[in-house]
Amino acid sequence: MAENLLLDPNLAYLFLVFGFSLALLAILSPGTGVIEIGAVFCLLLAGYGVYNLPINVWALVILFAGVFPFIFALRKSRQYVYLGLSILTLIVGSAFLFKSESWWRPAVNPLLAGVVSVLVGGFFWLVAKKALEAEAMPPAHDMSELIGAMGEAKSDIQHEGSVQVLGELWTARSEEPIQAGSTIRVIGREGFILEVEEVEIGD
Repeated sequence: MAENLLLDPNLAYLFLVFGFSLALLAILSPGTGVIEIGAVFCLLLAGYGVYNLPINVWALVILFAGVFPFIFALRKSRQYVYLGLSILTLIVGSAFLFKSESWWRPAVNPLLAGVVSVLVGGFFWLVAKKALEAEAMPPAHDMSELIGAMGEAKSDIQHEGSVQVLGELWTARSEEPIQAGSTIRVIGREGFILEVEEVEIGD
């Protein structure tokens, strides 16, 4: 019964979308662990369905082609027509991703594909736009002041995580594990990623 449920194209599609979405979120905000586990779980379930369900290669090509108008929508001011074209390709590619009995009949519910494509595409467009705007903004202070500055680990740091230094939230990495709430010191910087170490109270 469970195997038949996982072979439902609609469910396999949802697991695939949620898995990739969580994976992208994990890249944007590393260190929590919960998002990464959710991404792996969804992708494993989606992988079972994708492995056992026949795929329309042309629909897969359309899905990948939709990335290009999405990039144009980000890079060009007020070019919402590119965003609309990208979401349209997502809807078509999603609906026909899996083969059905007839080539013209979508295996994934078009309404489901439409709602998910609009929500996910719009969400990541907003996230990407904010990220580009933040990257274009000049730093609020001299970056050299960060070296030696003290701060607090806002998440568990397993190689990478989040810290707050000089009133701002930064992505940080550490060679040694650091627990959330620990006091840290910035010992280096690579771009916008800080290299930190844990500081014992009294050091």
